Amino acid sequence: MNYLKSVYLCLVVTAMGMVTTSCEKKEVPVRFAIASDFHAPDVPGGKERVETFIKVASDENVDFIIELGDFCRLDSVNQVYRDVWNSFKGEKHHVIGNHDLDRYSVDEYVAGMGMPNRYYSFDKGNFHFVVLDGNNYSDGEEIHHYDHANYGKYPLSNHSYMDKEQMEWLEKDLASTNLKTVLLSHQSLDSELKNGAEVRSILEKENKRVGFKKVVLAFSGHNHSNYTKNINGITYMQINSASYVWIGEETMTEERFPKEINDKYGLMKYSMMYDKPLYAIVTLTEEMAEVKGVKANFIPPAPKEIGLGDSIGVYPLVSTIEDMFVKFTD
Repeated sequence: MNYLKSVYLCLVVTAMGMVTTSCEKKEVPVRFAIASDFHAPDVPGGKERVETFIKVASDENVDFIIELGDFCRLDSVNQVYRDVWNSFKGEKHHVIGNHDLDRYSVDEYVAGMGMPNRYYSFDKGNFHFVVLDGNNYSDGEEIHHYDHANYGKYPLSNHSYMDKEQMEWLEKDLASTNLKTVLLSHQSLDSELKNGAEVRSILEKENKRVGFKKVVLAFSGHNHSNYTKNINGITYMQINSASYVWIGEETMTEERFPKEINDKYGLMKYSMMYDKPLYAIVTLTEEMAEVKGVKANFIPPAPKEIGLGDSIGVYPLVSTIEDMFVKFTD
């Protein structure tokens, strides 16, 4: 009798084990499409570039899309770009760029783009995402938010600060979640943000507090370049502009576009466009991130043809977003 009971119990335990195993949930990766610096109304074919991004995001069936700032203006002429963006059926997010505030206050832009706030966070799957706002300047004594291009009266060395209120919020927001965290900003936390060391310290202290690598990735735009670097265990990735790189000097654009295009889009005189839009599809799992980028070419004359080197200052002069694998485990 005892033998039969033992056999029965073994069968039940085995069956339960099989059921448990078969019901275990497999990890579902989080996938999103990311682009930056479309400057859609200021480049030829801006609408088509946004359309390409939305079509790829839809075909890839990503969980959400996000652009890292300098997208478009809020007037009726620019409604076409917002309509294309909003045609994506899934979740959509914006980051504020400096040029987004050349004609507006931050409150006007937040309302016009339907953002929850100038900085905010959200969860998707097993990940926490934090959208930051680095659009502040220093007058030498205090930090002020960008408003109708007011930052233009100060040199670049006074631009790109994060305000104290936001950093206090960031510290609390990070502490409120146990999920692996990805940051998204226009200005890079590793090089462009003038008080970036303070912000990075908040991230590193949180990782130290919890005892594991919780903050894992930070994406940014603004510099129209592409690179990846690791600082104290956190990966920082610059997402290239979807459209062009600003050179700051004449680029023989008369050989690049017909006169009517150059007359209509004045910034082309000092820029070099990519022959197709740049963006990336990011796949996140508990172990790693896979960034699948796009490689384009410069519309000729290319950089070397006009005497340029491989970089603009410290930023690589490239027409690509490189593929990248980032491991979250040490």
